[in-house]
Amino acid sequence: MNICAVSFSGRSDGNCAKITELIRNQFDGCVSVFDFSASDISPCGKCGYDCFEKAENCPYINDSVYGIYEAVTESDMTFFIVPNYCDYPCSLFFAFNERSQCYFQKNPARLEKYLSVRKKFIVVSNTNRENFVAAFRYQVAEGAEPEILFLSAKRFGKKSINGDITDSEEAEELIKQYAKMELKEFGDSLKV
Repeated sequence: MNICAVSFSGRSDGNCAKITELIRNQFDGCVSVFDFSASDISPCGKCGYDCFEKAENCPYINDSVYGIYEAVTESDMTFFIVPNYCDYPCSLFFAFNERSQCYFQKNPARLEKYLSVRKKFIVVSNTNRENFVAAFRYQVAEGAEPEILFLSAKRFGKKSINGDITDSEEAEELIKQYAKMELKEFGDSLKV
C-alpha cells in the first residue's frame, strides 16, 4: 500500500510531527512524509493568474507543493495532519489548497484521480469542528464526507502548545486505531 502523510503544522517538533511519526510507525515506516514546516512553499499571488492559461506557467511550479500533490494523487491513502489556529485550519493548509490550481488546471482526469484517493484527516483542536469539515470537503469526492479524527488536548489533560498529546496513552491508541482503519468503507468517520 502506498501511503502519504502530510503535516501542515508550522512547527517541526509539535503534535502534528509526533502524530505523523506514529502513523509512519503504524505502517512499518513505509509512508512518504511531507512536513510543510520544512518546505519552501509559496502561496498563490503576485502573478497574473498565469496557471489559468497553462499550468506550467505558474511562477512557483518548482516549489514543493506540486510534488506533494503528485505523491497524494499516486497514493492509496493519505493522512492530512492539521492544527487548529484561531478556529480554522492553519494557513499552510490553505496555501496547499490554493496551489491546487496549477496542478489540476485543464486536467480533469488528474483531479478525479486525486479526489478518489482515500484521505484521512487528523485535527489537533479544542474547538470549531464545522470549519474543518467544510475545508476538508474540498479534498474529497463530491458528496463524500471527510473522515476526521479530532484530537482535543483538553480531553487528554494536555495543552496543545506543549506538543505533548501523544504522551497520552489514550490519544496514542486512538491515533493508531484510526490509522489502521484501512478496510472501513470510504466516507466513514471517527470523531473524538
